[in-house]
Amino acid sequence: MGSRTYTGASFKDLMNDNYFPLENMQRSVDILKASPDIHVPTLEYGQYHLILTQADKWPDGSAAYWHKEKGRARVDLTTQLNTVPLSKDEPGVIPLTRCALLDACVRKCFNSEPPIPMKTNIITHAASEAYADRHEIRLEWEYDNGEDQAPTLLHLTMVCPYRP
Repeated sequence: MGSRTYTGASFKDLMNDNYFPLENMQRSVDILKASPDIHVPTLEYGQYHLILTQADKWPDGSAAYWHKEKGRARVDLTTQLNTVPLSKDEPGVIPLTRCALLDACVRKCFNSEPPIPMKTNIITHAASEAYADRHEIRLEWEYDNGEDQAPTLLHLTMVCPYRP
């Protein structure tokens, strides 16, 4: 299946409804805290998606491939060293890999009080891009009261490999 379904508007809209606006993110946090299938303080990217949205609601049967596709992304991102701080309000927290940074960002969103909403986007590398054969993450925090304050929104973009 690859990234084709995951880059479509129906998948992105379905997922983003879980994380944005703040009321939706709070509802998702409450669902996860009530679930025996996850530990919110230690959650990782990819673990919570099927808890928040039942598999039969995912477009084009994409839930059947989720573990395989998120596993590929996690493996790719684990091989990429990271030098970027978690956020501007936590400049000393620098996870060792891009996968660890991704996990730390989603934990920050789900575990903050109040939680920090997310807007996710999934795109595919162009064939001509450097490292077009691997996953990439692009993370951008928004801050309402200055960059030394806690962030109020995370823009999370997962860039999937180009596949001809």
